[in-house]
Amino acid sequence: MVFQQELSFSTSGRSTNNITSQVQQIITQSGIQIGTCHVFVQHTSASLMLCENADPDVQLDMETFMQHIVPDGDSMFLHQDEGPDDMSAHIRTVLTNPDLTVPVNDGRCALGIWQGIYLWEHRTHSHQRRVIVTVQGE
Repeated sequence: MVFQQELSFSTSGRSTNNITSQVQQIITQSGIQIGTCHVFVQHTSASLMLCENADPDVQLDMETFMQHIVPDGDSMFLHQDEGPDDMSAHIRTVLTNPDLTVPVNDGRCALGIWQGIYLWEHRTHSHQRRVIVTVQGE
């Protein structure tokens, strides 16, 4: 059996947003007890990450690290049509993941106790982001 649904999120600029509960809701709606859940963000300047959910400093440290390796407005970037965060956001997406696959066990995302699914906005201003969640199994 396959079940698919689209989620929509408003981001507030560069940030991480825990979307685990919304993904879990779709798994519950699917009725699938065992299988896989695929999560895909339909954008080139946002990504998904599986990250610690207990201490928000982890997400801040991820952002600090990313700013260090991919700074906004670097003169080596030709593509800056939408501002200094344009190309850096695209690179951040390529370096991270536009999709995740997690197991489904007993009708739930089989995440570790400290794991959460995050939508990671790489642009500095707000955006509407679409995420497709596909659950497969029985």
